[in-house]
Amino acid sequence: MVFVSSRAVAPEVVRPPTLEAVELDFDHDIELVLAFLNTCDAEDGTETLDDHDQWRQWCADRGLGAAPDVEAAREIRDSMRSAVSYGARPPELATAWPVQVRLQRGIPVLAGTDALGTVLVAAARLVHTEHWDRIKICPADDCLWAFYDRSRNRSRTWCSMRVCGNREKARSWRERHTTA
Repeated sequence: MVFVSSRAVAPEVVRPPTLEAVELDFDHDIELVLAFLNTCDAEDGTETLDDHDQWRQWCADRGLGAAPDVEAAREIRDSMRSAVSYGARPPELATAWPVQVRLQRGIPVLAGTDALGTVLVAAARLVHTEHWDRIKICPADDCLWAFYDRSRNRSRTWCSMRVCGNREKARSWRERHTTA
């Protein structure tokens, strides 16, 4: 019986890890998607996507390029918020948005053609790398802030335990003790 080392037959090819070769920044993707989801603020009562000038400024502040139609942005944002909200079912959208596939160091990567496309590409990367499931919406009716759950077991409920979680726990305690 003869044993042959596979290294002797076929030399090992050293390839750079794909993620490092294209320099993907998941923290940037998370921040961008959260900023887009939080363009409506229940606590302050503000809505960036009510005004095309505010939407254009939001895109310019982030260096995202041209600001597409504000109605399409609002529809996509609302659908994405529904997708990450507890118990909410996102509406079926017939909206498609153009993105490009570019070669970066010989590796195909998605790229947005405008601001909304850039946000959608960042969201798609989060979906495919299993970061999307950690994006949540705070269930407090006076908050509804989108946040990224960095807990080990993905069990975080509130955007902040100091504010929303504390308020809800205090409210629950009062209800239990005033009826008893």
